[in-house]
Amino acid sequence: MPTMNIIQAVNDALKLEMRRDKRVVILGEDVGKFGGVFRATSGLYEEFGPDRVMDTPLAEAGIIGTAIGMALYGLKPVPEIQFADFIFPAVDQIVNELAKFRYRSGGQYPAPVVIRTPYGGGIRGGHYHSQSPEAHFIHTPGLKVVVPSNPYDAKGLLLASIRQNDPVIFMEPKRVYRASRGDVPDGDYEIPLGQAKILREGTKCTLIAWGAMVHPALEAVEKAAALGIDVELLDLMTLMPFDLDTIVASVKKTGHAVIVQEAPKTCGFAAELVASICERAMAHLEAPVERLCGFDTPFPYSLEHEYLPNAERIALAIQRTLEW
Repeated sequence: MPTMNIIQAVNDALKLEMRRDKRVVILGEDVGKFGGVFRATSGLYEEFGPDRVMDTPLAEAGIIGTAIGMALYGLKPVPEIQFADFIFPAVDQIVNELAKFRYRSGGQYPAPVVIRTPYGGGIRGGHYHSQSPEAHFIHTPGLKVVVPSNPYDAKGLLLASIRQNDPVIFMEPKRVYRASRGDVPDGDYEIPLGQAKILREGTKCTLIAWGAMVHPALEAVEKAAALGIDVELLDLMTLMPFDLDTIVASVKKTGHAVIVQEAPKTCGFAAELVASICERAMAHLEAPVERLCGFDTPFPYSLEHEYLPNAERIALAIQRTLEW
């Protein structure tokens, strides 16, 4: 079984699905001959040609609008937005058009578009290349939001996303694009959307993370274990629809919960998770659910590692909730 990083796993998934289904097309800025700014589409132009791997102008609303039209006429477009920060010019197309086609047409026009975009900090990208805007799209009915944390999941989740008929925002953690490596099968496999994964079994505290934050969360679990604290770690993988049943079952077992989110704290996805846990498992909580998040500021350049949750901050949050 080959070892891959996330970039290679994404590339492998795209290549496999384009060979299997001739309706799959790719479009975006520099995705063709250049192979994408992070090389996620490297080699696809050479194999599939300019009719299926299309370079576009720097016009995100145009990229997504074109992809919507393609999908309505029977194709399965996978547009790339070069950085998640650049997705905002396309929000009107995504929120007011793409997310609503299936509903407004009574299921006749599902518009299966998978929008790939790298998100998050950790690469010294500053204000405009480091944001985590997942909450905007989780809040939009009609969209699915998927965030893998490792190569194996990235390939399986991307294949599953392309093969279903709902629009998907597929957010890739660029901070660990190459740092996260693992065994990835050569062949075809899917990871169903809407299911969380228990990465570590535990009994004292439930730790919930997704994307790049899974990696400092894993470190924090080891730090807690060294102090005799047994932590259960969940990787959500799909943020909409999220796996509330797995979350609630874990919280009922541990009685404590900490949620790690890279995005700013106020009105972030962690707040929805807190509310959902309280609605379903309030009687089992022994302390308030704690959120460990980025700060309510624009993403900083020189202080990004102070902004991002790290293993030490996560481990302290676990201790606080247990000591409450």
